[in-house]
Amino acid sequence: MSDLFDVSAKTVLVTGGSRGIGRMIAAGFVEAGAKVYISSRKEAELRATAQEIGATPLPADLSTEAGATALGAAFAEREQQLHVLVNNAGATWGEPLASYPEAAFDKVLATNIKGPFFLTRALLPQLEASATPGDPARVIMVGSIEGIRVPDWENYAYPASKAGIHMLTRHLASRFAPTISVNAIAPGLFPSRMTAFVFDEDPEAALATSTIPLRRAGEAADMAGVAIFLASKAGAYLTGAIIPVDGGLSTHG
Repeated sequence: MSDLFDVSAKTVLVTGGSRGIGRMIAAGFVEAGAKVYISSRKEAELRATAQEIGATPLPADLSTEAGATALGAAFAEREQQLHVLVNNAGATWGEPLASYPEAAFDKVLATNIKGPFFLTRALLPQLEASATPGDPARVIMVGSIEGIRVPDWENYAYPASKAGIHMLTRHLASRFAPTISVNAIAPGLFPSRMTAFVFDEDPEAALATSTIPLRRAGEAADMAGVAIFLASKAGAYLTGAIIPVDGGLSTHG
């Protein structure tokens, strides 16, 4: 049982890995001994993060099929196998209903649903090459608790996209088994650029008056832990699962 959570022999690619939840996951895999590649659109920020955590940067814009295909090709030039793909890159857009624009749906759905779909497809040869009997390759989607419960703010395209990524997870899990497992993490409130407005307004009040049963925001170890679980032998029998990592928020309707 000593190697139950061992990922030291695995090669991992984390999209949106330069900050927020992606960085938490990537840094956790690096600390666990995995070989980690990270990708994001902003190259300078990406390279700085890669140097800080000990990962390899691969810049890419995943809002288009061409961008996803290019990232798949760039990875394939460097590695023949990919044990773990973490589809984390995402976008959001908050605006009142009356003025919510079509551009918001175009941007958010393209990045949050099309990006993971086309990147996963582009990397199928590398994922399949890493799979062995009893130890499938892993695709980990980063969904959101907002794909499960209605959010408290107006960001219509984002929760719709995350509900979509949860169903895409289940669809691909059915399609790829038994060679590749596909699961999703549904984070609740974690510190990131997307959630900065919650903490900036009044950090103490936001948490004290929240409905999070565990009475705190998520931390890096919470996110890295569940990702490593899914990627390790401990998670080898899971596929098609949507795992809330939200301090119990999803229990409050």
